[in-house]
Amino acid sequence: MAVPKRKVSRARRGNRRSHDALKKPAASMCPQCAEPKAPHRICPHCGTYKGKVFLGEDVE
Repeated sequence: MAVPKRKVSRARRGNRRSHDALKKPAASMCPQCAEPKAPHRICPHCGTYKGKVFLGEDVE
């Protein structure tokens, strides 16, 4: 059974955990309706992507 030989210092433990923090999801503005949306996705408010309508109008 593997057992640590020495105590892991606070700095080493913190450096290992530095990538575990949650990040805010990315958001961009829709050029049609100026509502926030996820990048590279159809706008949930107006249903457009790259100037083309993919969903019916007034989708909410």
